[in-house]
Amino acid sequence: MYDDDDLSLLDPDVELESPLDKMEPLNAESEVAKPDPEVMLALLEDSQPQQRMLAARAFCDIEDERATPLLIGLLKDSCPLVRVSAAYGIGRNPSQEAVEPLIAQLNQDWNGYVRKGVVWALGNCRDRRCLAPLADALRTDISAVRLWSASALAQMAGVAYEAVIGAIPALIEALVQDPIPAVRSNSAWAIGQLCKELPSNIVYATAIDALIQAFAEDQDLGVREDAKAALLGVGDPRGLQLIETLEQEGWF
Repeated sequence: MYDDDDLSLLDPDVELESPLDKMEPLNAESEVAKPDPEVMLALLEDSQPQQRMLAARAFCDIEDERATPLLIGLLKDSCPLVRVSAAYGIGRNPSQEAVEPLIAQLNQDWNGYVRKGVVWALGNCRDRRCLAPLADALRTDISAVRLWSASALAQMAGVAYEAVIGAIPALIEALVQDPIPAVRSNSAWAIGQLCKELPSNIVYATAIDALIQAFAEDQDLGVREDAKAALLGVGDPRGLQLIETLEQEGWF
């Protein structure tokens, strides 16, 4: 049974992947047969933490709006494995009602894996209220949370023009300054996604400059490749010309 003292999955500075990736499938046929939502809804209120966790995990695969209020309540569960599972469940079943509880949990939860799940869920909510907490997490949280915050900020492309403009500065800062290559790579990808939604203005030009700088100067090959992919995806003429020039000159 999982309990509050089970720390086997709670080392967020070391692991960048989802803690759910390490868990066994709910059943041998999980890839072809989803759990019964009626049963899982009842188990979300079970007295046993393991049952609540398994039920919350089930709603990572099941989309059912009835689960969202119960999953929101589980964000405050005493067991961190229940909280992280609830966050992922909300990410699969997002709603505007979940945004403020998610933000509150991001600001107070001591566990990095939970905060990872929360930033993923916030991105999926596609709400302008998510912008400020995600940008702050990208600037200040641990590496695993920063990684996911960068990806979540890309979801601002589906919110509003003002949200796209607001997300760019934090992503540029992370692309240029973050010490973790994976965070810089995710920031490059997110900038590329957002630039597709921008007209040719000063914010767009600044973002393209940051991608060009990362492609030309970053010490990590993976970051350079992701910056290049972002530039190619945007199709910016200046970026494309630089890529061609540097490759012809044998820089890479």
